[in-house]
Amino acid sequence: MSTLTITTIQANLHWEDKAANLQMLEEKINSIKEKTEIVVLPEMFSTGFSMKPELLAETMEGETLQWMKRIAAEKKIILTGSLIIADTVQTGIAGPCYFNRLIWMLPNGQCGIYDKRHLFAYAGEDNHYTAGTKRLIASVKGWKINLLVCYDLRFPVWARQTSPPTSSLSGEGGGEAEYDVLIYVANWPERRIHAWKTLLQARAIENQCYVVGVNRVGKDGNDIYYSGESMIIDPLGEVLYTKKDQEEIFTLTLDKTKLQAVREKLPFLKDADDFRILNQEE
Repeated sequence: MSTLTITTIQANLHWEDKAANLQMLEEKINSIKEKTEIVVLPEMFSTGFSMKPELLAETMEGETLQWMKRIAAEKKIILTGSLIIADTVQTGIAGPCYFNRLIWMLPNGQCGIYDKRHLFAYAGEDNHYTAGTKRLIASVKGWKINLLVCYDLRFPVWARQTSPPTSSLSGEGGGEAEYDVLIYVANWPERRIHAWKTLLQARAIENQCYVVGVNRVGKDGNDIYYSGESMIIDPLGEVLYTKKDQEEIFTLTLDKTKLQAVREKLPFLKDADDFRILNQEE
C-alpha cells in the first residue's frame, strides 16, 4: 500500500493513423519487463493532436476503448491516456460533441473519464472540441491520483489541492490533501518546452505531490516538433526522471512514506487558501 509503480511511454505517434499507433503502443507495452501497476500514454495517443474529430472520433464503444480494455485485462494494469471521443451528452449546442477525453481503464473493464477542461485556443482546439467541467480523482491502493491533460498545466487553480475532493472515482476523499499524484498526458511542442518543465515542477511543489508528465516525441502532421522531456517529479520538486528527443519506456516506484514525510515536515497545505471552483458541475 505504501508504493505505487508507474510506467511512462514516450512515443513518436503516427499522424492520424489509429491502427499504426495501437500496434506500436501494444508492442511497447508488451516489452515492459518490470512489474508495473499504471501505464501512462500521451495525449491523443491514437491519432496525434489532430483538429479533425469529425473524421477520427470514436464512441465509448469504439475500437480504441476495446483495445484499452483488452490490454488492461491481459496485463493486469491500469492504462491511461487521452483520445478523441464523440459523445451524446447534452451540452446545449447543435450537432455532435467531441471531447479530448482521458480514459482511466481498470483491469476489470471499468473506466473513469476526464474531459480536457482547458482547450488550446492558440491551435483552434476550442473550435473543434467541447471543454470538460469536472475533475477526476482516481484511487489506487490508497493513493489518490488527479488526472489532467496538457494545456491544463498552465492553469494552477484547476490542479490545486482542495478538500473535500470535487470528484472521486472511488467515493473516498476528504482530509488535508485531496490527492497524492498528479498526472498530465500531453502533446507539448519543443518550442515551449521550458514552460512544460517549469510548470510541472511548480505543480509538484505547490501541491506537495508527485507529478508525472508524459509527452510525445517526433514531428506531427503539422511539422511541429516534440522533444518529449516526459518527467517524474517528487513532492519537493526534484526531477526523478526525464528524457529528451528519444522514445523511451520508463518505470519508477513512488514511495508514500516519502510523500507523507515531506507533508509532515513541511505542513504547508494546512495554510492554503480555502476556495471552490464555482463554474464546475457538481
